[in-house]
Amino acid sequence: MGIVSSLSKPFASYIVKDQKKWSLAAAAHQDQIFNNLIKVGGQTLFGKDHHFGDIKNYEDFKKHVPVRDYEELRPYVDRILAGESDILWKGKPAYFAKTSGTTSGTKYIPITKDSIPNHINSARNALLTYIHQSKNARFLDGKLIFLSGSPVLEQLAGINTGRLSGIVNHHVPGYLRTNQLPTYKTNCIEDWEAKLERIIDETIHQDMRLISGIPPWVQMYFDRIQERTGKRIEEVFPNFSLFVYGGVNFEPYRAKLYESIGRKVDSIETYPASEGFIAYQDSQVDPGLLLLLNSGIFFEFIPADEYFNENPTRLRIDEVKLDVNYALIINSNAGLWGYSIGDTVKFISKDPYKLLVTGRIKHFISAFGEHVIGEEVEGAMKEAVSHHPEVELIEFTVAPQVTPSVGLPLHEWYIEFAQAPKDMAAFEQTLDQALIKRNSYYKDLIKGSILRPLQVISLERDAFRNYMKSQGKLGGQNKVPRLANDRKIADELINFKKNAL
Repeated sequence: MGIVSSLSKPFASYIVKDQKKWSLAAAAHQDQIFNNLIKVGGQTLFGKDHHFGDIKNYEDFKKHVPVRDYEELRPYVDRILAGESDILWKGKPAYFAKTSGTTSGTKYIPITKDSIPNHINSARNALLTYIHQSKNARFLDGKLIFLSGSPVLEQLAGINTGRLSGIVNHHVPGYLRTNQLPTYKTNCIEDWEAKLERIIDETIHQDMRLISGIPPWVQMYFDRIQERTGKRIEEVFPNFSLFVYGGVNFEPYRAKLYESIGRKVDSIETYPASEGFIAYQDSQVDPGLLLLLNSGIFFEFIPADEYFNENPTRLRIDEVKLDVNYALIINSNAGLWGYSIGDTVKFISKDPYKLLVTGRIKHFISAFGEHVIGEEVEGAMKEAVSHHPEVELIEFTVAPQVTPSVGLPLHEWYIEFAQAPKDMAAFEQTLDQALIKRNSYYKDLIKGSILRPLQVISLERDAFRNYMKSQGKLGGQNKVPRLANDRKIADELINFKKNAL
């Protein structure tokens, strides 16, 4: 065992002990964070505009600070971009995380000196928690790969600006950097396909032990390695033992990824966002993600079915219930206040607080009043694949078809298969029944002949890859929405429809 792996174990033990302490006193830690945020925030333009001096408790806060999205926060961000200080948080941000918005164009999310530890230490602690529980630290003695965006940063108003993954790359601890791949030069390549080939050049003969990235792009990495070598990943990287991922639900990719590897490997799900590192999986036997309640973020939760109400219910952590979908709202030492990050979550434990990411608040299908959400379509797909074990998925998305050329309206499932069902009609029926089981509104619409059963549109190989490339979103942290209430994506994907044999 190497020096790094040996030294990691006592550190991991310390982190887990501290983690247990704060996770079982969640409300108290959230109170401390809330009070500190209000104290510091009161010195800012935002705090003065929202009367932070009059805020004595959470009820006061809700009266003075509305829930807002990026577009509503943007006037304050624009003042920072104009060179002003003490706008959302004291001083100026250390970074802007640059990300794409569906309605706001490019978004610039502030990361401050105070909020950087949330991003860096949380990622570190996810690995240390795994080491403590699994007793496996050997991966630290081999090579580690982080499939991420370019670390090249630009200057905006004197503030370093770039993709979150590129910013984080500058803060990788020294004890890991010597084992980190790809090289800085390769990581700076903007074109994903060219970058991927260089990454393979640099890693294919190395002792890769940890691989981290969004599942579809890791799958692309594996596919290209197999094309070059004719071997499964376990033959190319025999000591590969840990996969770290976030950003999308792993389930639709799990079977194909493990088939490419040749065996199951341990995995850690993380929940990082430009706005903050929210949670991570702290157990190999429990899928729940531990909510990080001690890391500079005060969390609020709005029942998802109230989100678009004029005055939705806002709850703090000790007021949430299990198995209820909530829109996630954050207030942080990055200067985000009442900020909706757009995700929905569901708690599966309150002792400690653990959650599952269930979808995006604006990603749903309700063209007919059914309000189908991401959790439901992913659950239905998982059930359908379990009944048709020959099926291997690459990617899928769902859209409504309101005006079909013939027959009743329906939901269309655009699916790229690595291995298609032996009986497509039976697969469609299983999938439809699985969705009916999960959504009573959809069930009523089918039974009432308002909708007809769903239809699978089978796509050509590499359809999603080519679609993302056409949108300039190939690789990095980009991902395909699982479902939409319009046909913008569907109308592009229909060009990749697989011809019937």
